[in-house]
Order: sequence, then C-alpha cells, then structure tokens
Amino acid sequence: MELTRRNLLVYGLILGVWLLVVGWQVEEHVRVRDAAKADLRGKSKDIANTLSALIRGMRFRGVIPQDRLEAVLNELVNGRTNELVKSSELISIVLLNAANEQIAWAGKPIDPQNEAMQHGERWGAQTVTLVNPVDLGAALTSEGVTNATFIAPVFTNSMRDGRGPSRREPRSGEPPPGAPPPDIPGSSIDTNAHAAATNLSGPPPERENRRRDEGRRGRPPWLRWMDEKEYQALIEKRGLHGLVLALSTESIENASSRDLWLRSIILGLATILAIGSGLVWNNLVRVSDLQIRLVRASEMNTHLKEMNLAAAGLAHETRNPLNIIRGIAHMISKESDAAPEIRTKTREIIDEADKVAAQLNEFINYSRPREVRRTVLPLGSVVKEVVRTLNYDLEEKKINLQVQGEQLSIQADEQLLRQALFNLLLNAIQAVNGAGEIQILAQKSSASEALLEVRDNGPGVPVDRRTEIFKPYFTTQKTGTGLGLAVVQQIVLAHGWDIACLANEPKGAVFRISHLKLAA
Repeated sequence: MELTRRNLLVYGLILGVWLLVVGWQVEEHVRVRDAAKADLRGKSKDIANTLSALIRGMRFRGVIPQDRLEAVLNELVNGRTNELVKSSELISIVLLNAANEQIAWAGKPIDPQNEAMQHGERWGAQTVTLVNPVDLGAALTSEGVTNATFIAPVFTNSMRDGRGPSRREPRSGEPPPGAPPPDIPGSSIDTNAHAAATNLSGPPPERENRRRDEGRRGRPPWLRWMDEKEYQALIEKRGLHGLVLALSTESIENASSRDLWLRSIILGLATILAIGSGLVWNNLVRVSDLQIRLVRASEMNTHLKEMNLAAAGLAHETRNPLNIIRGIAHMISKESDAAPEIRTKTREIIDEADKVAAQLNEFINYSRPREVRRTVLPLGSVVKEVVRTLNYDLEEKKINLQVQGEQLSIQADEQLLRQALFNLLLNAIQAVNGAGEIQILAQKSSASEALLEVRDNGPGVPVDRRTEIFKPYFTTQKTGTGLGLAVVQQIVLAHGWDIACLANEPKGAVFRISHLKLAA
C-alpha cells in the first residue's frame, strides 16, 4: 500500500510538471500572437502618420484634390510611399466624412459601416480593419470647427487664389453679381441663406458683423462668404473626418505558425521526458523490488544451506546407530539356536536397515556441495567403467546395452561425471522390463561441444512430468528414492551443461546432456 501511494505521488508530480509546461507554452504562444498583433497595430499607426504628413503637405488653403489624394493613397497601398510597410500588408485605405461615408479610397473596397463603427478594430480570418488609428478629422474648439480639411473633386482658380465669389461682370450664361458661386460638387449650399448673407441693401449691426467675422476667421479664404449652416453642411459632406485601414494578418499567422512549431517541439520533448521519467521510476521500483526479493532469497538460501548441512549431519549421525542395529540383527540371525521366526524377523530388520541406509547415503550425496575439478577425460573410458559396475544388473534383467558414437575427450570432473552417468544408466535399467534395450550415444554437436544420450525402450516419461522428474523426491519407480535424477541435474548444472528428458521413438525415454566442452 505504501509503495502504491508513493508511485501515485511520483506519477502525479510528473503529470503536474508536464501540465505546467503545457500551460507555460500555451501562455507563451498567446503572448507571441498578441505581440504580433501589437506590431501590426503599430504599423497601422505608422501608415496613418505617413498619410497625415502627406495630407498636410498636399493641403492648399484647406483643400486637397481628390484625384491627387487617391493617387497618393494607391502608392501607399502598393508600398511605394512608406518603406516600413510591405505592399502585401496594406490592403485598402478609406477616408471618411463626419457621417462615416467614403470620400476617398484606394485598394480593395470595404464598407466601413459594416466593418466597424467609428472607433475600434475588427479581426477577420485573413484581415484586420482598424478605424481612426490617428485622428485626421477637423479640430473642434469652443468657437466652432477650425483647421478643417476638404476633399474637392475639382480644384478651381478661386480656391487656388483664396478669393470668394467673383465680383466681375457676368459673362453670357453666368449668374448675375450677388448670385451664389457655382456649387462645389458634393456640397449642399442654401441659396436663400447665401442671398441673405450677401445682401448689401443695408449694413448689419456692428456687433453682429464682428461676431460673424470672428466665426469665419478660421475658415479657408474661399469659404468665408458662407454662413455657418452651409459651412457645417459642407464639413459633414466633404470634410476629412476619419480613416479606415485594412491590413493583412499574414505576418501574424506566419509568426504564430513558427511559434506554434517551436512550442510543439518543446511540448513533444516535455512529453518524451515525462514518459521517460515515468518509465525510469517504474524501472527503479522494479529494481528495488527485485533487490528486496534477492536479499530475501539470499537470506532464505543461507537458511536452507544451514538446514541442509544440519540435515546432512543428522543423516550421517543416524547411520552409525543404524549400522549397529543391522549388525546386531545379523548376529542374532546367525545364532544356531535361534528360532525360525526370529531369524525371519532379523532378516526383515536387515533389509529395512539397508533401505534406510541407502536413502541416507543418497540424501547425504544430494546435500553435499558440488565442487567441480575439471580434467581432460576420455568419455569412452568413463562409460566403460560405469557399464562394468552395473554389468550384474544388466545381465540379471537380460538387457541389451549398446555403446555408440565417437571417441571424444571432454573437460569434466571425473568423479561427478561417473556418478551422473551411473545414476542415468541405473534409472534406465530400472525403467525397462526384461529383454529391454539401452543405448549410450556420444557425439559432437559443434566444433567445440559434444552431447551424451542415454536411451531406453521403457514406458517413457509423460510430457507434463519431464520437468518435474528432476525435482528431489519425485519418482515414477516403486523402489526409487527420487534423488537420483536430482543429483544428476546438480552435477550437470555445476559443470555449466544442460540436461533434458525427451521421448524415444517408438517408445521409451532419452536423457540428453548437452554443451559438454571438448578438450582442446
């Protein structure tokens, strides 16, 4: 439970750090995008300031010809006037009057009434529309409108020299003196109001003249003859009041795309780092768990070794009184006056003592540590000695034994190899019935290794028991102790060899020892 809580805490910490990195990258991406937007707003102000300077330079007595103004606007849109702005960034320019109506434009047409209101900005998918980045309209004072800029489609001589309506004799088709001057296109001038303003039949009062002169002093010279109502109507219709710019957001998208790639790479690395950290922690937990298990296994192994030595010592000490019992039973059976029943009982005691002694000997042999002392041995000679030792058992059961294969020399401990081969051959003799067959085969498996097989035609070993047969005290024989093959496996593993139980065709079993090292 404690380990699970610690794992959850570590994994939660890794996840929290990863989420912090994700949030940080999202915030940085938003900041970069906002900075790109602010840069575009700054460019719009540069364009507006450039346009304001151009308008001030083109204005003559408060009037700008529309054709000249639109030519300048087209140059500005095409990027030939302001080097700070790329031609692909500025899409269109629109100049507005007081009623937010277009009086001059360049570039792609836009409708300021639909794009935005009098002040503000509107961000679209590919463009941004900004209204009045700087004020280009009339300056309002407490005394009225001053310093107004008018956009005139036609620039007349009277506008150029600053004169008002002409006082010369009218030509053919011209209005008589005192009539209003020709209408300025786009303006609305009341004729009756003008006649009242230019009536010379009687002078107005001095105070009223002074107020009217002071009110007209800030007007362009050619508009001072208008009354206030006509002048305000002209300002609303042709006076420059507002500015609308449409710019491309391609630079923002490019900067955003580059930054998004960078943030994606950082997030990818952070994700890989988080996953790697989790895997490293998982491996550390597993390694620590394995180390704990190894320590426990080592402690248990040490304990089992101590128990094994104690058991081996106990078995060794048990053999002495067992031999005494067997000897006394044998002496009683040799007594001449012993009853037949007593002699029968003493023989049973001797037989059981022999069985127990054999089991104790095998247990002591199994519990003895295997110390391998390798020497160069002729494998054929060892096989012949073992066969000669068990020759009586072979003849008793009339078993046909065949020794086949090559004459090989291997590196092994002679005593241990002889014991392992003795146990395998004895196991085969016990497995076969009368007139059975046993084969011992030795041959090379590679240039540096050999294998040794003991084959019999007995009942064989079931598949599910071919691994368990090497465990201590597991036997399929009625008279076996179950330690013979366990001892063989100990000897084989001590040499670094392998042993396996296989099926022999058409019946029987094959015990194969492989990876025997050939002598150089």
